[in-house]
Amino acid sequence: MLAVDNTFASPYLQNPLELGADVVLHSSTKYLGGHSDIVGGALMTNDKNLYDKFAFQQRAVGAVPSPFDCWLLMRSVKTLAIRMRQQCENALAIAQFLSQYDDLVKVYYPGLPTHPQHDLAKRQMPRGFGGIVSVDLGSRARVETFIKHLEIFTFAESLGCVESLVCYPWEMTHAAVPVERRLQLGITEGLIRLSIGIEEKDDLINELRTALAQTLPKMELAP
Repeated sequence: MLAVDNTFASPYLQNPLELGADVVLHSSTKYLGGHSDIVGGALMTNDKNLYDKFAFQQRAVGAVPSPFDCWLLMRSVKTLAIRMRQQCENALAIAQFLSQYDDLVKVYYPGLPTHPQHDLAKRQMPRGFGGIVSVDLGSRARVETFIKHLEIFTFAESLGCVESLVCYPWEMTHAAVPVERRLQLGITEGLIRLSIGIEEKDDLINELRTALAQTLPKMELAP
């Protein structure tokens, strides 16, 4: 049995059930909700037997969203496509901008041809590559300086909302993971995760350029 967490892609960008998955999981708090005002999750399956088991478990433990949360989610899904298109456009532009900086250890974004799974992403996500860009600045000190000089980007652990966010996985999302395992996963003390919102991409790029100028003052800045 194959279960896929499709939260980062959303149904707009990728449809794992059509690719052979048995179960698809979404945190509806993220892209499906998109406005940082609900907490929820969803399971999708084409298997009637699995569906019945999930439905029984949901009723038995009481994991049922309130009517208002359901209304908020239905409201948000109406704008999912337009939000995802803008977030993908912004994220690609930002990834391309950041990749100009030779002093950055690495930029992670499947929309870049340099990403090791770029061709796979193109096949499975034909509409876009998502709104998450991760950057390894090389050290914790650089991360601290960089984040202090951000204003549009909010320092927060969530992702997938209309506002741009910056997260420090080493001490936030993956703080409970053993250090050795973190390093195996590529989560270093210099890694930050950018969740790109729907703001004007030029404003976001200019802010990142300013923060990098303070973080890497001896570098020649990208134009």
